[in-house]
Amino acid sequence: MSIFSNILDKLGLGKHRDEHPVTGTTEVKSPNPVSITSKAASGTNSAPAAGTPTGAAPTSEKGIRTTPSAADRRQKDDVAIRDAPAPVPATSTAPKAMSQVDVTKMLEQKAKGTGLNWKQSISDLLFLLGIDNSREARAGLAKELDAPADVMTDSARMNTWLHKTVLRKIAENGGNIPQELLD
Repeated sequence: MSIFSNILDKLGLGKHRDEHPVTGTTEVKSPNPVSITSKAASGTNSAPAAGTPTGAAPTSEKGIRTTPSAADRRQKDDVAIRDAPAPVPATSTAPKAMSQVDVTKMLEQKAKGTGLNWKQSISDLLFLLGIDNSREARAGLAKELDAPADVMTDSARMNTWLHKTVLRKIAENGGNIPQELLD
């Protein structure tokens, strides 16, 4: 798992999260619900008589095959239609927009009383999320996010670039980051 994926997971924005974020759920319905009570309620027995193979033509007591009459076929069709589950109409509504995770509130609550400033420091941000914030880990994250070569040679520039880039990418993945932190 990449470092940035780990950041998203810690914030509840990762790909492995449930598709129903903090704000709600979506109910999934079966396309063909089955009615268990339809035959039992009607009192009919749809099982074939003992010794009659399924799908075989009806036979007389003497074992002679008989042809069902037109009335018998209509009655059988009526029963099949009556006992069939109702079709479920296809929904043509567009998927609802996923609401954003309140990253700001989450991080402010974690930082309360710690003296950490996640809004300005990539090191503090990573620490709050329980992610390795060592120089090597930050350099690895910068490489993962395709930091320019000139940024990688200066630790202070790398940290500044990395902080802005991580916050921007969090926002792109559904986190609400204040605009003043993205500029």
